[in-house]
Amino acid sequence: MELAHSLLLNEDALAQITEAKRPVFIFEWLRFLDKVLVAANRVDVKEKQKKLVEQLTGLISSAPGPPTRKLLAKNLATLYSIGDTFTVFQTLDKCNEIIKSKDDTPAYLPTKLAAVACVGAFYEKMGRMLGSSFPDTINNLLKALKSAESQGRGEILLSLQKVLNGLGGAAASCHRDIYKNARSLLTDRSMAVRCAVAKCLLELQNEAVFMWTTELENMATLCFKALEGSNYGVRVAVAKLLGTVMATALMPKQAAVMRQNVKRATLEEVLELMATGFLRGGSGFLKSGGEMLKGGGSVSREVRVGVTQAYVVFVTTLGGQWLERNFATFLSHVLDLVSHPRATQTHVEAVYSRRCVSFMLRATLGGLLGEKAQIAAGKEICQAISKQMRAVEAVVNDISGENKAGAADVSASQHVMVCALKELGSLVQSLSATASPLIQEPSIGLLETVTSVLLHPSMAARLAAAWCLRCVAVALPYQLTPLLDRCAERINNLKSSPEAVSGYSFAMAALLGGVHQCPLGIPHSKGKLVVSIAEDLLRTAAQNSRLSLQRTQAGWLLLGALMTLGPSLVRYHLPKMLLLWRNVFPRSQKELEAEKARGDSFTWQVTLEGRAGALCAMRSFVAHCPELLTEDVIRRLMTPIECAMTMMSHVPAIIKVHGAHLKASAAMVRLRLYDILALLPPKTYEGNKVTSAFFLELVAEFTLTDNSANTTTSLLRSLCHYDDSVLMGSWLQETDHKSIEDQPNSASGSGALEHDPSSIYLRVPVGEAIPGPLPLGVSVIDASVALFGVVFPHVSFKHRLISCVIIEVIRTMRNSTLGPEEVRKSALALVMGALDNPNPILRCAAGEALGRMAQVVGEATFIARMAQTSFDKLKSARDVVSRTGHSLALGCLHRYVGGIGSGQHLKTSVSILLALAQDGSSHEVQTWALHSLALIVDSSGPMYRGYVEPTLSLVLTLLLTVPPSHTEVHQCLGRCLGALITTVGPELQGNSTISTIRSSCLVGCAIMQDHSDSLVQAAAISCLQQLHMFAPRHVNLSSLVPCLCVHLCSSHLLLRRAAVACLRQLAQREAAEVCAYAMTRHCDSYCVDVVPGSDLNITETGLEGVLFGMLDRETDRKLCSDIHDTLGHMLSSLAVEKLPHWLKLCKDVLAATTAVVFEVEKDEEDSEKKDEMDDDTMFTGLGEDDKSKPSVAPRWVTRVFAADCLCRIILLCENDKAHFDLAAARSAKAKNPKDLLVLHLSDLIRMAFMAATDHSNQLRMAGLQALEDIIKKFASVPEPEFPGHVILEQYQANVGAALRPAFSPDTPSDITAKACQVCSTWIGSGVVSDLNDLRRVHNLLVSSLDKVQAGKGSSSQLYSESATTMEKLAVLKAWAEVRKEAESKPAKPARNADEDDDEDDMGADVLPPDSLITLVQPELPSLSRLWLAMLRDYALLTLPAEFSSQLPPDGGAFYTPETIDTARLHYRSSWAPVLHAVALWLSSTGFGADEEKEDVPSAPSKAPALPQGASVTTKTFEESVEDRMHLMLGKEIIEFLCFPRPEEPIEHVMSCLQALFTLLASPCAKIHIAQDQLLAVELLNVLHRLLLTRDPPAVQLQVSAVVQETIRAAQDHLQQQRTSKEEEGEKDCQPSLGEGGDTGELVPGKSLVFAAMELLVFILVRHLPQLNTRVKESPSHVPLRPQRLPEESARLVANTVSILAELPSLCSPAASMTILPTVLFLITGVLRETAVKTADNLVPVPVSAALQGIKTIITSPLARVESMQAQWTGLVRSSLASVLEHSQPDMDEVSMLTAITLFLLSASNELVGVTVLQKGCMDRFRNALNSSDPWVQARCYQLLLSVFQHSSRALSTPYIHALAPLMVEKLKAVERSRPGTAAELQAVQEGIRVLENLVGMGEEQNRVQLLALLVPTLISYLLDENAISSAPQVSKGLHDFALQNLMRIGPLYPAAFKTVIGAAPELKIRLESAIRANQASSRAKAAARQAQPTVQAAPTIKLKTSFF
Repeated sequence: MELAHSLLLNEDALAQITEAKRPVFIFEWLRFLDKVLVAANRVDVKEKQKKLVEQLTGLISSAPGPPTRKLLAKNLATLYSIGDTFTVFQTLDKCNEIIKSKDDTPAYLPTKLAAVACVGAFYEKMGRMLGSSFPDTINNLLKALKSAESQGRGEILLSLQKVLNGLGGAAASCHRDIYKNARSLLTDRSMAVRCAVAKCLLELQNEAVFMWTTELENMATLCFKALEGSNYGVRVAVAKLLGTVMATALMPKQAAVMRQNVKRATLEEVLELMATGFLRGGSGFLKSGGEMLKGGGSVSREVRVGVTQAYVVFVTTLGGQWLERNFATFLSHVLDLVSHPRATQTHVEAVYSRRCVSFMLRATLGGLLGEKAQIAAGKEICQAISKQMRAVEAVVNDISGENKAGAADVSASQHVMVCALKELGSLVQSLSATASPLIQEPSIGLLETVTSVLLHPSMAARLAAAWCLRCVAVALPYQLTPLLDRCAERINNLKSSPEAVSGYSFAMAALLGGVHQCPLGIPHSKGKLVVSIAEDLLRTAAQNSRLSLQRTQAGWLLLGALMTLGPSLVRYHLPKMLLLWRNVFPRSQKELEAEKARGDSFTWQVTLEGRAGALCAMRSFVAHCPELLTEDVIRRLMTPIECAMTMMSHVPAIIKVHGAHLKASAAMVRLRLYDILALLPPKTYEGNKVTSAFFLELVAEFTLTDNSANTTTSLLRSLCHYDDSVLMGSWLQETDHKSIEDQPNSASGSGALEHDPSSIYLRVPVGEAIPGPLPLGVSVIDASVALFGVVFPHVSFKHRLISCVIIEVIRTMRNSTLGPEEVRKSALALVMGALDNPNPILRCAAGEALGRMAQVVGEATFIARMAQTSFDKLKSARDVVSRTGHSLALGCLHRYVGGIGSGQHLKTSVSILLALAQDGSSHEVQTWALHSLALIVDSSGPMYRGYVEPTLSLVLTLLLTVPPSHTEVHQCLGRCLGALITTVGPELQGNSTISTIRSSCLVGCAIMQDHSDSLVQAAAISCLQQLHMFAPRHVNLSSLVPCLCVHLCSSHLLLRRAAVACLRQLAQREAAEVCAYAMTRHCDSYCVDVVPGSDLNITETGLEGVLFGMLDRETDRKLCSDIHDTLGHMLSSLAVEKLPHWLKLCKDVLAATTAVVFEVEKDEEDSEKKDEMDDDTMFTGLGEDDKSKPSVAPRWVTRVFAADCLCRIILLCENDKAHFDLAAARSAKAKNPKDLLVLHLSDLIRMAFMAATDHSNQLRMAGLQALEDIIKKFASVPEPEFPGHVILEQYQANVGAALRPAFSPDTPSDITAKACQVCSTWIGSGVVSDLNDLRRVHNLLVSSLDKVQAGKGSSSQLYSESATTMEKLAVLKAWAEVRKEAESKPAKPARNADEDDDEDDMGADVLPPDSLITLVQPELPSLSRLWLAMLRDYALLTLPAEFSSQLPPDGGAFYTPETIDTARLHYRSSWAPVLHAVALWLSSTGFGADEEKEDVPSAPSKAPALPQGASVTTKTFEESVEDRMHLMLGKEIIEFLCFPRPEEPIEHVMSCLQALFTLLASPCAKIHIAQDQLLAVELLNVLHRLLLTRDPPAVQLQVSAVVQETIRAAQDHLQQQRTSKEEEGEKDCQPSLGEGGDTGELVPGKSLVFAAMELLVFILVRHLPQLNTRVKESPSHVPLRPQRLPEESARLVANTVSILAELPSLCSPAASMTILPTVLFLITGVLRETAVKTADNLVPVPVSAALQGIKTIITSPLARVESMQAQWTGLVRSSLASVLEHSQPDMDEVSMLTAITLFLLSASNELVGVTVLQKGCMDRFRNALNSSDPWVQARCYQLLLSVFQHSSRALSTPYIHALAPLMVEKLKAVERSRPGTAAELQAVQEGIRVLENLVGMGEEQNRVQLLALLVPTLISYLLDENAISSAPQVSKGLHDFALQNLMRIGPLYPAAFKTVIGAAPELKIRLESAIRANQASSRAKAAARQAQPTVQAAPTIKLKTSFF
């Protein structure tokens, strides 16, 4: 392939390769040329042009395939347009010669087609440059057109289209000729040619004025004729032509009008023309009445569907603004269509026409109009409905019967009503909450209008009105309850009108069905209301025969609808329901028999309807309340069901007697019966006699019906495999025209609500806008088939034989065995027969069934036999049908048995299918064979690897040769290519042999990308997507991405889906590249059908902007979710780099709501940008008319997504702190232009504000969420210009204004709940320091608190009780959070005081220190009560299910018993903060001691949760403390911490721990927990478990704090016990108090100490794994060097150590000896691991804790217990030994020395005279003295001093003897090297102090010797008089220090001092001169100094903690 990449064709290489590979080589060269010509240097091209032209023209005659000729023509045209043009006419003549040639052989055809393609390309590229040669060319083409076959006709027409495109208006002389020739071909028998003509004429109408003036009618007729018998492609192309021509006729293009004065058509004329197509089809325009009167045949469905699409094209071309202006006309016209008698000749036709009209309205209204215009359109529809309704009422009320024609009008009006109401419903539902103005405006009266239709005489209209009400209620949930009430009231008032009973019950049922889409639900009482109405209707049905039918139906419909509310509500009404069901059916056989004899046809009709209704309600029950289906309930349901089955066998006899009109009712009963049986578990009716008999009938249902017309089923297609769609054409269901394209193809398009009223309350199937149950006949068969599949495995074998009748059987048995041989045989015979059925859908189903059978039987012989049958058939058969059927059978076998099971047949299957795929004579065979091949490749996986090369070369050959009009073949080739790519998989990255496979795949993709059919292009995209997954380097994004961007505007849904899916994958890895390439558009070569009006303007907002725009237009679920994902990926990888761009995107989308306001502000902002923009706008703004602007402002769904994006951007910025620091951001901005989030704060607030105050509820939620995020992230960002203030302060007003609307009374609960949360965040964030400013937001919370206190059921309820629960709990939670913040924020210093001098009256503005508390204080009494009530509720709700009988029957303080399940969720989200707040309140009020006395009796909310109101007052204070402790500790905290759900937020765990800590801080709680030791142990065990599962250090710290409090509580308690015992005088037994008694045994599970040890050891080992001895002993252990712990860990370890040290004090002496070894081991271990040298010589926290711990333990009273003496001594000694052992290089010696000193000082008795230890200690001190670090020396001197001074001489003497000499030496040496730093100076000073102290300690007689050591040393430090001035500062310091000391020592020991000085005269001289110099320099100072000679300077180093 690489050889093909040269400018000239490499002919040598071409000659060397095999014949088969040449076309591929040539195509690859042309592809290369196509890329390189545009980029190449013109001079190079001109040099080689001659040779190139020769090579290219040579290729024309080498019979190139379709893709090759297309590229060839393109390259030739490009070559001439770049190089010289003088030989172009020769080439053109050559092509014309070929076209004229008389050779008609098939071999010559490709050459002809290539020539035609070249001519088209020349004109398209060069147009008028080719001068006047065009008439000849066009005539030549037209002549050829007459004699050509279909492929030639198609190609010539496409060339003509290009010629016209290139020449524009210049070719006017030929327009008529082209029109005349092309026109007749619109009805060509080849569909591809019809498409080509449509495209050609579409091009022609741009310039040919006559087409849309004089020829307009003929054009319309032609189009209608073209639509007859058309396929989807033709319908789309012709509709586009017709719609565009009509639109042009109405609003001609300016240029054309200027040239000729044309008469413009009026809107009425145009619409009239289109209507003829809709109503009469292409049958001519004879306006005579004859045709009409005879009621000629109905319009073919293809025409009607095509015209419907043309209407949509027509409106779309004219644009949204036109539609806005002319909507009234359009609406009335469209509604007239559906009221026309010709459109509604039969019911099915009427349903189809309605579907078409609904599609027109939905596609235009829904897509083209923005939200404001949609509301206006809604008004128009309302007016249309009320106008119709007035006419109907006039006829109904016209008793005299003058108005004969009226009855016909009424039946016609029902269809108008259905369409209008459907559209109104869809409109309101898509607008959601934005539709509120439409509902609220009284002048429209939407609700009145719609409810008036509920009284329409026709059932269809009543049902549509009910559906419309359901849409309103779903869009605006606050309307739901009032609407239900209104309907209930009307039913009760108008009981006597049949229409009213029927209509209002429909409406109620529909509303109840909509409840599941309203998360806030409806009040529980409404359920009772519905039941009572339904009961009443059923009871009174028999009273009045005129009403009995309606009342019966209505009653059961309501009960069925009630079931959709789910088990929590139905549970209460179940006994009543079971009773009603039992009573509808006769109780016994006898009654059944008796029934038969009675009654007339009317009573039977009522009875049957009633039973159908009862069964329907049952089915609804089984479907919606599976939780209630216990064995017992099923048993009770089976009685009426069995009865119904038996009754069905009597029905035929009854129908005979009473007439055939009962058939429909009987069919309804059957349908309901099948439905409910299919839902019940089959084992409930296995082996039942009644059922067995019934199933025989079931089979008869779909095999033996009276006439064949009835036996249609809509299931076949849905039961076939999704991937087989290409064979059956069912991909039509994946297009934008889905809702109408069903019509020409199957029964499934005929769905309508009136076929089955119960569907009004069922869930709508996914992807449907409105339920459309099928006609009764079809539904019954579908239901019976579905039931058969469920039952088949459970029926005894003897019934199976009979039932082996239809394919479906096997299709639904996906998991059972087929049973005995004879069943299997008959099944196989049946399926094999169906493989030869002419209907492709049946063949598909049969193949599928065969595969399933093989899967189920699973025997190799069976599979082999099936495969062999197909092999033989395929070898012999010549007819298309059996070849297609059996090739699919092979594919299905492989699909269901898998690669391994069918491996041995692989070779034969592949060879046969490859042969079939080359059969050019039948494209259908090729399609099916390739499809099966793709199935085999897919299922064989790696086993197929050996066949990849031959298959791939076949695929390429076919792609290069099959004509493009056979799109199915190309689609299957795409499937094959995709499957092959997957098979080769990651190997594709390789370089060696694999590269040929890879380049073949790429060539294949390129061919398909260039194909004209959108499905093939979609296949190409998915292949490239696969390739990109496996070999990303080899897919060229720079060409792929622009091509995808073009497809985003395609008019084909599948292509848009494929493009977005591909972008989604690319954006995951390379978002930045994708966005960059999307901006470069060089993709003009792709011919794409673009939706009119959506010109792709990527360059402004980038791909992101385009995707956001698509979200407004697209309705397809999958597509939208892929767009969301793609944007999400782009956002996460690009948003931080391109902040301004993304924020602007979100802002533009969000600002759409407030368009007017926004404009004004925009002008102010953009004035400075204007200058830069002017030039661009000048050019782009010239030729644009207002149509081309995107007319639709972003819809609410898109705005919600934008608000979510905003939150995600804020989250993404978290990683970089600079984003949240204004000062840093400003300085950074100055240095580099990177944008930071904090600079856009005002935009963020503004966006959140816009969203939070919108109409749409979802958007308000998103806006409040964004606001909360902003407050949390920016609350602490300071404002650099005003120190002491934060940046958010200036936005107080915005925040207040955004929150206020959420607290208005009509706001839904969920929004209020969210707003409460934002309030508490805002108040607690500390942004606003002034109470008066906070009051605004605070008042909102106060007002909502009043609402909570109002108690249950006070307001008129719109939503369910659980919504109220949610709102109330949110308020309590918000207050709790504020209370928490008040506690945790310490008093802030009064702000502003120092900077603004004018604020003298400090009292007014500055907060009192505990500001927030003052806000909460007034509310606390009521709050605390509500909080406790809430906790009590939660405690009850979390009881295990088995205690549910003990729950209070009337609910708790905030929930009702009916809504328990939903309430639980709300409690779960808000209890933790409340718990914390209650804990704070209890501990601050001493467990509510002060409020307890007066408050308890009056607490209304508490009463329900305590047993009776009376017992409340009798409680003592202690008991109430106990109660509250149990509630809080036991129920809430311990239970929660035992198993916090993984999804539980970490904040809850923290709140819970903080609450615990707060509680334990209060004395009452301490006493409580200490007295109940098991409780404390339990608590510690639970905390231990919590640590095992939750990691964050914050949690662990909090846990350690709780443990500490628990231990303290226990200590206090023990102390109390001891003191009380001492008071009683029991001195002697005191030691055995404490845990462990005299034995010293600690029992796990009962011992508090043991539990604490477990937990603490866990924490230590978690942070210092080295402590674990097992780790050390393991062979893999590498000794870790001690390192600094992170700050949080260090604090944690320190806390743990200090708790550990406290533990022994809880034990009796014996027990403390049990735990001390462990404790000491751990503490010394921590010391060893954390004592690390630090640069700043600070002592790490854990070290100081460890030292403190050692001290605590050694000084504990245990040392004085005689019985333990020996053990104790051993312990102390071994601890010291272990401290001495540790020595590591970077160990902090000071800490270790401190520890040693601690031991020496505190435990002197135990250590005296232990030589080993003594030697070790001395060595340590010695090393420290010799240390090079002055800091260590200094500390060592200080510690030695404390040892020397120890009161026990026995301890200190050895140390003095050993270490003093060394010290003296060290100090003497200083004379030679004077200190250079302050630290060194300090060390010397400390040393001298020790010496001085030693002198002081010595006896009088040794004084002189001691002074003889000290004085000379000091004197040696003195400097010479001359040297003093020049000496460094430190040296001077030493001099001064020595001098002072000497002058102090002299007077202290005068005699000895004299002796020493006298002995050495030189000393005396030095001393004297120094004194003299000193006096001279500062007499004054000296005088001052001598006033205090004896004060010793305090040591200058202070330890942080004093250990001594």
